[in-house]
Amino acid sequence: MRSRIESRFAELKREGRAGFVPYVMAGDPDAATALAILQGLPGAGADLIELGFPFSDPMAEGPPIQRAAQRALAAGMTLTGVLRLAQAFRAGDEGTPLILMGYMNLILHRGIAAFARDAAASGVDGVIVVDCPPEEAAELAAALDAADVSLIRLATPTSDAARLKVVVKGTSGFVYYVSVAGVTGVKEADAAAVAPMVERVRRASGLPVAVGFGIRTPERAAAIARVADAVVVGSALVDEAAEALEMNEDVTGRVLLKAESLANAVRSARTGQTMAKTHGDG
Repeated sequence: MRSRIESRFAELKREGRAGFVPYVMAGDPDAATALAILQGLPGAGADLIELGFPFSDPMAEGPPIQRAAQRALAAGMTLTGVLRLAQAFRAGDEGTPLILMGYMNLILHRGIAAFARDAAASGVDGVIVVDCPPEEAAELAAALDAADVSLIRLATPTSDAARLKVVVKGTSGFVYYVSVAGVTGVKEADAAAVAPMVERVRRASGLPVAVGFGIRTPERAAAIARVADAVVVGSALVDEAAEALEMNEDVTGRVLLKAESLANAVRSARTGQTMAKTHGDG
């Protein structure tokens, strides 16, 4: 439901802080562990959650998320499995917005209308489709709108004023600002460069702006939290899963501990507030 996203950002605004948005890969390293991570993220400080659906050719992703997708696919994760994970998560958490993030190929294979209906039925609040430009998104946008699921689009450092108008048209929930040119997990986001772009995107869209790509450390997350409405971290979390696997350690515990450190940094960036849980239900 789009209203879940809107409610969460309104709550964050009242609290005077940015939101923390962890990205994890569905099915990495297996479905059961992925569900345990999902279920633990709100308690670790997640305000919204991005759930990646694995694809064999994730062109916007750097090596960490590429490897996470490969692990998930090797473990048998499918788009149907991703929706089951979402449904299982939603059964125990009515409050935390859940955003699916992935690629158009799998949606087309399922059927756009069927995907939109199934996503809504599984408790998904929004969808980010990395390789679907606005010019090609009419059918997807209509199907998601009918299902009351937000289509969340990406703005980038190269989006000029004319392009921003196209990007934000039909976008709901929030806009995802890609802070660096290139793929995930490689370059570092610079808060000083991000701040004016966030303002431009806010003015163009009238929506909250979440900033992702290039944010791996609590210090970097805090810096971005001072200028953005939400901070998205993905590669740093999937790296924790990979390292835990390599060291034969508890994957869920490692990922959630990292998430908590990032959430604390985001939460305290503007106010000095610690991660005392403020959300009533998620």
